Amino acid sequence: MPKQKTHSGAKKRFAITGNGLIKKNKQNKNHILTKKDAKRKRRLRKGGYVNETQASTIRKKLMPYD
Repeated sequence: MPKQKTHSGAKKRFAITGNGLIKKNKQNKNHILTKKDAKRKRRLRKGGYVNETQASTIRKKLMPYD
């Protein structure tokens, strides 16, 4: 049976920390930024962590070798 490939979109978007959490960037920070106020854009600069339900899916299906 062939090896499972790492999802190329997932490896660009997620990073696995040393203690096993999955880091991600917040969404809505790419375009149409003129209508978003400064406070909102400042909050979007900070990253976040994927919740545990989605983290198990990412680990098993999208990034099986990381």
